[in-house]
Amino acid sequence: MKIQESAENYLETILILSQSGEPVRSIDIANRLSVTKPSVSVAMKNLRENGYILMDSNGYLSLTDKGMEIAKTMYERHTLLSDWLMSLGVNRDTAIEDACRIEHVISAESFKALKRHTKQTK
Repeated sequence: MKIQESAENYLETILILSQSGEPVRSIDIANRLSVTKPSVSVAMKNLRENGYILMDSNGYLSLTDKGMEIAKTMYERHTLLSDWLMSLGVNRDTAIEDACRIEHVISAESFKALKRHTKQTK
């Protein structure tokens, strides 16, 4: 099932924030993405209803297996694309910004080819 780019960004952000070992809250996501708390609340409700995240009684968020799969895919794409663009001489900020857009539209086939190519050139 294809989900919206914003939902992919929220899932990826939950994954990134959870790597610190601290519980993830909606306010953490709002701060990280520079969006409003009400926007995050609506998005978290939708993600919860569609089985991508869980929220405990304290408001802490975690990814379901389905959410984790998407989050890991987006994070892998973002990381590889950012690194690749920087290796081509693109400045860090631009590479990160461009990778964030590309990661949502690149096909699985093209990403696999790019991944193979970058491994071969190392």
